[in-house]
Amino acid sequence: MRVTEGGVELEVPGEQTEGIEEAVFYNPRQELNRDLTIATLRAYRRREERATSYLDAMSASGVRGVRAAADDWEVTCCDIDEEAISLARENVRRNGCEATFEHRNVNALMHESTFDVIDLDPYGTPMPFADAAFANCRDLVCVTATDTAPLCGAHFNSGVRSYSAVPRNTDYHAEMGVRVLISALARSAARFDVGVEPILTHATSHYVRTYLELEHKATAADAAIDELGHVYHCEDCLYRENDRGLIADPLETCPHCGGARLLTAGPVWLGPIQDPTFVAAVREAIPDAFGTAEKARNLCDTLESELDEPTHYDQHKLCRNWGLPANAMDDFLADLRTAGHSASRAHYGGTTFKTDANLGEIREATEGNLN
Repeated sequence: MRVTEGGVELEVPGEQTEGIEEAVFYNPRQELNRDLTIATLRAYRRREERATSYLDAMSASGVRGVRAAADDWEVTCCDIDEEAISLARENVRRNGCEATFEHRNVNALMHESTFDVIDLDPYGTPMPFADAAFANCRDLVCVTATDTAPLCGAHFNSGVRSYSAVPRNTDYHAEMGVRVLISALARSAARFDVGVEPILTHATSHYVRTYLELEHKATAADAAIDELGHVYHCEDCLYRENDRGLIADPLETCPHCGGARLLTAGPVWLGPIQDPTFVAAVREAIPDAFGTAEKARNLCDTLESELDEPTHYDQHKLCRNWGLPANAMDDFLADLRTAGHSASRAHYGGTTFKTDANLGEIREATEGNLN
């Protein structure tokens, strides 16, 4: 069937009802992801003018590669599936673009060739491709992870195996996935004396997407490792705290409620997951013609103002735990700010927020207007 996305026309196989995850070549549910990718590439080219080459590491129908080529990137499309490469080649030709095509294992290609930007968008975990990507990428590695259950701790053993970390299924499970993923990627990059800086990250629907700017220095790799640590979480009252370091120092009892049902997660990334200035540039690079333009801009607005605190809260879950009714989010956040705390909405859901207040301070600042 024919589809149009971001100004390019594509021939893609019809969506299947069985075995879709393994066989589908085009996923319309990822249009937001791809629109933000093109906007990010546009913003990044202004940030780093020498960046010109882009690897679509698992090209499938070639939609990312075609859209990047239409935006004047020097594109290489790689896929181990011969049919996928044939389809990508035809889609590039159909849109009057140029690209290079590689029918081979992308890990071998990444170890042998150098690219300014590498885009990893596999089905499931990206970790089998991370080492090869960081080995030879110059500037930016873009990563999608769709295995959110392992990342968030819902499939615990799988998460441990894939990410060499202990993920925990908490009320901030989406952010747990974000920070487990970036931690694993930072450790992979450090093996090549490469430091990573997340300049845009979001958890949307069934996937996590992050864009990591690279610095090729051992000291930068050390600095990235210094951003890793552990989160300690009370399952009873939802209290949490964190500390940096690769060795955990877990709590024996909860400082807030005295409970003993405590979880330790990590190593997770505790540093910022956005560069607000860059996120603003991405928002400005989203044209009206993109199919998800309004949604993408709204997401960027939230990401730009989101605090750097390592975990978020859900107002409704807190109020349910306290036996109090929830009020309007704007009023709730205003109460926190009036009490002298920083507070912002979070992009993980309509009732999620971030603050530098601890659990007791949140309740003290807000419960007067919750009764």
